[in-house]
Amino acid sequence: MGEEANCIAAMEACTKAKENGHAVPEVKAKPDDAVVVVAAPAEAKADPRLQGISDAIRVVPHFPKQGIMFNDITTLLLRPGVFRDAVDIFVERYRGMAIHAVAGIEARGFIFGPAIALAIGAKFIPLRKPKKLPGEVISETYVLEYGTDCLEMHVGAIEPGERVLIVDDLVATGGTLCAAINLMERAGADVVECACLIGLPKFKDFYKLNGKPVYVLVESREYEK
Repeated sequence: MGEEANCIAAMEACTKAKENGHAVPEVKAKPDDAVVVVAAPAEAKADPRLQGISDAIRVVPHFPKQGIMFNDITTLLLRPGVFRDAVDIFVERYRGMAIHAVAGIEARGFIFGPAIALAIGAKFIPLRKPKKLPGEVISETYVLEYGTDCLEMHVGAIEPGERVLIVDDLVATGGTLCAAINLMERAGADVVECACLIGLPKFKDFYKLNGKPVYVLVESREYEK
């Protein structure tokens, strides 16, 4: 196992969040911890594609347990045009940034990451849960409220100095993204940005996670329209 991630993201007034349907524990950050999320730029906020993306995400109340409002992206995936719009917005942002690799976090980062990677001419690196990858791996363990979790990638998947984009479907407290950043940086990568389809409403304007920008397309919803 790798070194424990010490960068669990924090925000003032953050108590409990919901990370894509799973309750996210309250986190206590060190004074030097910082979370910054970059919302879609002002000109993109008027983009009708963003409203279509938000509308295509289904809110499932009380799943997987009481009190959780699950933001379900499978309904977006059933609409090819909207799915393409989401990928296209990411591609429009990252094409021309000299990204060498896109790292997708298990499991929903595997949905958007490969499509973005192919479109911008980058390789795709899966960041997986323990014991899912054959061969030699490098690991990063991170803290949860009642234990730990871990991300792994193959040794040699990234070369020192390569520019990397990290992709996941949702950011809540940022603990998983933070672990992914640590994992990549330990392998010598230059993490350019993190990209998420959904962010909690509290993530507005400009924030950073371990000094790395987080780009979010739409806010999560707490109710069904």
